[in-house]
Amino acid sequence: MNDTHPNDPAGIRVSKLMAERGLCSRREADSYIERGLVFVDGKRLNELGTRTSPDAVITLAPEAQANQAQQMTVILHKPIGYVSGQAEDGHLPALTLIGPTTQMPEDRPRFRSLHLKGMAPAGRLDIDSTGLLVLTQDGRVARQLIGENSTVDKEYLVRVEGKLDERGLALLNHGLELDDRKLKPARVTWANEDQLRFVLNEGRKRQIRRMCELVGLHVTGLKRVRIGRIRLGELPLGEWRFLRPGESF
Repeated sequence: MNDTHPNDPAGIRVSKLMAERGLCSRREADSYIERGLVFVDGKRLNELGTRTSPDAVITLAPEAQANQAQQMTVILHKPIGYVSGQAEDGHLPALTLIGPTTQMPEDRPRFRSLHLKGMAPAGRLDIDSTGLLVLTQDGRVARQLIGENSTVDKEYLVRVEGKLDERGLALLNHGLELDDRKLKPARVTWANEDQLRFVLNEGRKRQIRRMCELVGLHVTGLKRVRIGRIRLGELPLGEWRFLRPGESF
């Protein structure tokens, strides 16, 4: 079978529609389309850039579904001194910590080199911060965590120096701007006498540190302890584990 779905010039790119529906990333969609593994309204599609109606039924061939089932996601307890993405200024990327000697001992499956293929961080955690970092081969997970319409919140424990009055705390929750853009509402409360708990639905560059500066606080320690439903828990510093069956963000 090599039926090509007719192009709808007024429609939406199939790859964009697939990404919006969470079927895969746009890059993965293009790869599947090129290999003839995408069906639109029951017709096989193999031409990049094809457009279709917004309500079209899009399915993946069993081969593509099997490929997705093999894509792995890991959670890492990132130490200070590692960057989330590409190496910079002599600092190693967090991906270099993913290997057999740093895998949590009781974790399954055991690490294999193929688990590193195409793996990338789904979000940032700056070099001076520690805590939960997600790395994944799965474009669906990446989109869920860092896509434009992501609703997954992230929780941080932030050690601070300085005085914070009720007005400053209210501003941290809502009312601050960074780079001439208003921040989304946050949930900021005292965790103890020198630590704040931040829950955010966005991730601007060094956002928490810059928010604190605006209300006269200096951050001395920052740790991400949760992303969505996944908690750092007892994962030791510098170790990682696979996202387990049944776990989701």
